[in-house]
Amino acid sequence: MIQTNDLNVVGMKKLLSPRALKALYPLTERQAATVATSRAAVGAILNGSDRRVLGIVGPCSIHDRASALEYAGRLQALGAELADRLLLVMRVYFEKPRTTVGWRGFIVDPRLDGSHDIEAGLQEARSLLGALTEMGLACATEVLDPIVPQYIADLISWAAIGARTTESQTHRDITSGLSMPVASRTAPTATLRSPSTPWPRGGKPRASSASTRTARPAWSRPGATPWAT
Repeated sequence: MIQTNDLNVVGMKKLLSPRALKALYPLTERQAATVATSRAAVGAILNGSDRRVLGIVGPCSIHDRASALEYAGRLQALGAELADRLLLVMRVYFEKPRTTVGWRGFIVDPRLDGSHDIEAGLQEARSLLGALTEMGLACATEVLDPIVPQYIADLISWAAIGARTTESQTHRDITSGLSMPVASRTAPTATLRSPSTPWPRGGKPRASSASTRTARPAWSRPGATPWAT
C-alpha cells in the first residue's frame, strides 16, 4: 500500500509525562507560597488596588542555568531594596518563537548544539524555576508550545502570549486554562485579561495601554480582582 502519512517524520520519542516530571521536581511549600503571593500581588497592581509599578524584567531568553541564577540574585537584591515602589518579576523565557530558522530556546535545545533534547530541556527548565521560586523570586515566561504549561505552569507567576501567537485560537484556548495573570501582546499595544474572562464580542481583544502597569481592560470593575485566579 502507498504510504500517505508521516512522510516527513524521521522518528518519534516519547516524552516523560508532566506528572513524572513533577515527581522528579515537586513543588515545595516555599515555592508554592512564592507563586501564590506574587500572583496575587501582580493582580492587585493590574486592577489598581496596589499602586506599585510592575516590572517584568530580565534576559530575552534563558540559555544556561548559571547565568540565570547570577542574574536572579542581583534582581532579588534590587527588588528587596525597591519593594515599597516596585514589584519585580524575572523573565524566565525558555521558548523562542521563530518566523525564520533559528535556535528555538532552552527547552527545545538546552545544549545549544542542535541535539534537540526536549526531555532534558523540560527537566532543566523545571529545575531552574524551582530554584528561582525557592529564592522567593517571582517568574514570568512566554507560553508558546501548547504542551509546556503542563510541565511548568505551577511555578509561573505571570505569563505572556507573544505577538506571533496572540491571534492563535490554540493560544487563546490555552490562556483560558492558565492560573496566573496573562498578557496577550499585540503590536504596538498589550491586552491584559483574566483567564476566566472570554474575549470581547467579535473574537478580538480590546487593546489597552502598552504599559503593563497602567493597562485597565474595559470589562474590569472597581473592587474586582480578575487577574489572580
